Amino acid sequence: MNSTAAEDYLKTIYDLCESEAASTTAIAARLGLAPGSVTGMLKRLADQGLVEHVPYHGARLTPAGAQQAVDLIRRHRIVEMFLVQILGYTWDRVHDEAERLEHVVSDELIERMAAVLGSPDVDPHGAPIPALGQTFVERKYPSLNDIAVGRCAILRRVHDEDPDVLRYLAELQLVPGVEITVVGRGPFNGPLFLEVGENTRVVSADVAGSLFVEESENPSTATGGKKGKGRHAGIGGTDA
Repeated sequence: MNSTAAEDYLKTIYDLCESEAASTTAIAARLGLAPGSVTGMLKRLADQGLVEHVPYHGARLTPAGAQQAVDLIRRHRIVEMFLVQILGYTWDRVHDEAERLEHVVSDELIERMAAVLGSPDVDPHGAPIPALGQTFVERKYPSLNDIAVGRCAILRRVHDEDPDVLRYLAELQLVPGVEITVVGRGPFNGPLFLEVGENTRVVSADVAGSLFVEESENPSTATGGKKGKGRHAGIGGTDA
């Protein structure tokens, strides 16, 4: 199905589905649509064999629908990486561009982009890029809010939808690959106090909830001995 709207539905359902079906209400909220409009599209996607739709319960993807969703995720994340690494975009500007381009660029162009990039494993925000033609299982990391005071972690992924937050994180050097030590936490869902390299940083609980980390038992070697350094070019600063 070539419809941009239909493809957005497939990605949304894929993102919402864990062990249960994605509810019509949740799909509508994510896409900013009325539930009645969502019901109509789900019926059409079911007729195409891409979605299993159970009225009043929700929808889950069929194997064919899931494969289309994964293909779209691959396209989106490769485009983001290409914009950052080759065209010099900063990481706060690529999400919306990739949302538009993922629907229109050819498969050949996507694979040429991937080849130029050296077949990257992750996008600029740390999200894994599905390998072509292979089963994709997206690893789930805990948020920084889940890390106890005194513990170290490696930042693996950040939410990519809010440009203002991304610019703020770049200023704080909170980019994928950086080592973080949680040194304090304010009471009543207060801010987190962090060591990032040789600097002390403070982030709200809301921002910490958008940072996904892997707890580290041996922080001095987890990032190759380069504390405070991310692994992606084009994270902050100005565009080329």
